[in-house]
Amino acid sequence: MKFFNYLSSNYDQVLGYTIEHIQLVGLAIIIAILIGVPLGIYLTTNQALAETVLQITSIIMTIPSIALFGIMIPVLSVIGQGIGFLPALIALVLYSQLPIIRNTYTAINDVDPNIRDAAKGIGMTTFQRLMRVEIPNSMPLIMAGIRTATVLNIGIGAIAAFIGSGGLGVLINQGISRSNSTMVLAGAVVVSILAIIADFLLKFLQNKFTPKGIKS
Repeated sequence: MKFFNYLSSNYDQVLGYTIEHIQLVGLAIIIAILIGVPLGIYLTTNQALAETVLQITSIIMTIPSIALFGIMIPVLSVIGQGIGFLPALIALVLYSQLPIIRNTYTAINDVDPNIRDAAKGIGMTTFQRLMRVEIPNSMPLIMAGIRTATVLNIGIGAIAAFIGSGGLGVLINQGISRSNSTMVLAGAVVVSILAIIADFLLKFLQNKFTPKGIKS
């Protein structure tokens, strides 16, 4: 009962933090996709570089989020952005790279060679094969990586409140400092709901843009 009373009496505040959270995670994922998908595609042409990049992104994933945020503070303090939105954004983009790059790289590599040969046989250029054949056939696995990165970042984004990024983590942070379990629960529940909704929407987009012949 306390939980629902808190939400009803602090609706505007919770909504504001939710919007901040969506803005942070949404921008991070968009930037991560713009970096990770093209890089994953390029790595299919350079096996040695692919192994190096995947190892680096794997190492980044092992760094605790609090530690990575802490590293950002002195680095970005040089430009006066040691705390706040920017370090949180950069950290989330870095955390997103492994699932997006790895899934894109694996998906493009796993496209049936016979399909590639057929595309070559009808005179498609490399770019045409990529856009019309390889990416559409790789869409389920690529989107799986994006969905993983999104859900992961929604959770990590809550921790970013400790460096002043805003978002739903503020509720959790304030709840802990005030020993208010209702605030902590409110922040955690809304973060969980946000992750479920995001995953559902991305699943919808995955189904929409995946060719009918390869849908699971």
